[in-house]
Amino acid sequence: MGVEKVEDTQDTETSYEEACKFVNAIAQPLASKKVAKKIYKLIKKASKQKLAFAGLKEVQKRLRKDEKGVVILAGDITPVDIISHIPGVCELKSIPYCYTPSRKDLGTAMGVFRWTAMVLVKPHPDYQELYDEIYEIFKNLNLQLI
Repeated sequence: MGVEKVEDTQDTETSYEEACKFVNAIAQPLASKKVAKKIYKLIKKASKQKLAFAGLKEVQKRLRKDEKGVVILAGDITPVDIISHIPGVCELKSIPYCYTPSRKDLGTAMGVFRWTAMVLVKPHPDYQELYDEIYEIFKNLNLQLI
């Protein structure tokens, strides 16, 4: 008689291929599925240490103050003009950056329920090995664009 609770067997996160359908034209370099998983893992570890800074305003402030780290941008932000200047700023300051397909997944990795346009992750000894790996991947991706 009561309402039956139906369990959803699908994963709550969108699949990588489905998320890539909504990526902007400027989202280059785009992280592969394997690299995106590593990025989300790094963000989770950095947010526990309070060294992951999310949002346009916060990341711009940190870049202006010459703080070092890696920048992760969401590839499905509309309008594109909101984040289109950030890759140029990162290149001027020699900060590696990369796009991921989903702003929702960026927010989830931060541990919040809202989507996030971009994240700046600073290094810390607890996750230094993973950070160094991501840093090198980002540098190689950025060099391929030149």
